[in-house]
Amino acid sequence: MARKTVKPSAKPSAEPCSPCGGTGEVSRSVRVGRKQRVVGQQAGICLNCLGSGEIPATND
Repeated sequence: MARKTVKPSAKPSAEPCSPCGGTGEVSRSVRVGRKQRVVGQQAGICLNCLGSGEIPATND
């Protein structure tokens, strides 16, 4: 019986996440005091891609 060769399937192209630009982090404002004044920014995890930096998969 002849064997069939199986070609590897193409990997899905990973597109960078638009809010974080593919880094997985976004800058968040730091607020302090009763009047909630802004004192700076810190890095936070991107909630769109959950830190992976790629657009989440959609169910087709």
